[in-house]
Amino acid sequence: QVRLVESGGGLVQPGGSLILFCTTSGTLFAISVMGWYRQAPGKQREMVARLTRDGTITYADSGKGRFTISRDNAKNTVYLHMNSLKREDTGIYYCKEEKWGNDYWGQGTQVTVSS
Repeated sequence: QVRLVESGGGLVQPGGSLILFCTTSGTLFAISVMGWYRQAPGKQREMVARLTRDGTITYADSGKGRFTISRDNAKNTVYLHMNSLKREDTGIYYCKEEKWGNDYWGQGTQVTVSS
């Protein structure tokens, strides 16, 4: 069974930065499509950033120029660098691994942007 564990969330002031981490127990991590998703209070979960195995990256418009997704295949880890955080970035951030037609989710990490 694949298990994803996110970390790095917390409370940060507007304009601040955070780095989120997601490590997976799955094998053959290099062929996985990895993504970060956010669920704000009272809203549906939405894609924040997605990184395919060939390096193609997609960002939601809300994070372009501020967020960077990257991966370290040797560590089975995907990262989300978040800069210039805004109050509307608040939510639970989930990591998703897509492989062989299956989606695997982590338990989420809370990010709160507030002064």
